[in-house]
Amino acid sequence: MRHHLLSAALLASATLSGMFTLSGCQEQPVQNAAASGSQTLQARQGRPAQFLARGTCAGRGRGRAAFEEVDCASGEAAASVLARYSGPQASGPRCPDDTDFVLHIAAVDTGTSERESSPEGYACMRNLRPPHPGDPGMGGGPLTVAGDCIYTEREGVVKETACDGSTGHAPEYRVEETVPTRDDCPERTDLYVDVGGRAPVGCARRLS
Repeated sequence: MRHHLLSAALLASATLSGMFTLSGCQEQPVQNAAASGSQTLQARQGRPAQFLARGTCAGRGRGRAAFEEVDCASGEAAASVLARYSGPQASGPRCPDDTDFVLHIAAVDTGTSERESSPEGYACMRNLRPPHPGDPGMGGGPLTVAGDCIYTEREGVVKETACDGSTGHAPEYRVEETVPTRDDCPERTDLYVDVGGRAPVGCARRLS
């Protein structure tokens, strides 16, 4: 993932594809990677610590993958903040299921005061208008949820795709539900997918 920084704006480099960890019902666990609509940006100096707080909005800044904090009522607003957390995403809370992409906020430390700095964190974003790649079956977004479809990217690895095949790859499995353990999946499950969160096992059925 590329990182682009601006001193007075939020900037993000988008990664819109993802893969997932999976295992067949009779196989050993293999590699999975989550769909990532993930972006890195820098908070403006002089902003309070709750930069891009829950309920605020971001709009497109300079460059195709740039975002700036804007008034939600303005015509520039493109996405709203569903949740905002401090610290790295890898060890932090999971974003809401309807998250379309994630903005990773780089820490800014001016050495003066908290109001002149901003801690590392991430914002879970939802587009104000369609498309919504994080919705079930749409083939994108940073999370795998029930209703998403996947295809075999290479041996032992699957990748999310739109259930209608519109993203260029025909779906092979659909995640019917997410549960705490494999034992909680229905007997008809054909594939286990590691989706993370409190219900980290995706129970997938073959579509053909």
